[in-house]
Amino acid sequence: MPFIKVNTNAEITSDKAEKIKSALGLAITAIPGKSEGWLMTEIEGGKSLYFKGTDDPAAMVEVSIYGKASENALGVLTSNITGIMLDELGISTDRVYVSYMFTDHWGWNGSNF
Repeated sequence: MPFIKVNTNAEITSDKAEKIKSALGLAITAIPGKSEGWLMTEIEGGKSLYFKGTDDPAAMVEVSIYGKASENALGVLTSNITGIMLDELGISTDRVYVSYMFTDHWGWNGSNF
């Protein structure tokens, strides 16, 4: 039950959003037990986003996960996410932040896991 939210000042076409969504679906498998089958994504471009005092292309990616993940898995996922931002949007990997939030409670279909 992961959720990945991408906020960026880069413009994102619907075709680009689809490519990012698919790439994130593959990337999330870095965490054992997680797959695109349960992944929800939100992708927003054209935001007023400043990093290091400039509005050069940048992104903030928030990852919410039901349960826990190892440091190694998170390291691989961060590398994958920053690579996706570079490949799909041309955003340098040093202008992407990735944050992680974990929860033991996740609701779906009228109940909780």
